Amino acid sequence: MTPLYASRPAAEAAADRLRIYAQPQRLMILSFLKSGEHTVGEIEEATGITQPALSQQLAELRRAELVTARREAKKVCYRLASDWVRQCLQSIEAMTGSGQGENDDRARPLVLSQPARPQPKRPSGAAAFAIVD
Repeated sequence: MTPLYASRPAAEAAADRLRIYAQPQRLMILSFLKSGEHTVGEIEEATGITQPALSQQLAELRRAELVTARREAKKVCYRLASDWVRQCLQSIEAMTGSGQGENDDRARPLVLSQPARPQPKRPSGAAAFAIVD
């Protein structure tokens, strides 16, 4: 796999993929579908997203190949297209702290800290009074 810094087309493709996830309603739908296959009615009830917005977002997710649809009589059932999509969602939830379990370390936000800088050795005795921070 080519690193993003080495390929403008690869970076553009990654940015396009991330734009699909960067929409609140789509994230809500995908997060709900992590629990398995659901009908449109179940998705609407769980997320509060009503028609036609739900249909529009599901169509976007199908075009991006993040979900698949299956017709069952008059109902349409949706599920995540792959384990890769599930892993992406788990990563997003871990980074934002929106995962399921409060006590689950994977649900805590990712916090990057600066490494501690070594403190200079301070002189002691009579010379110490002249140090100004």
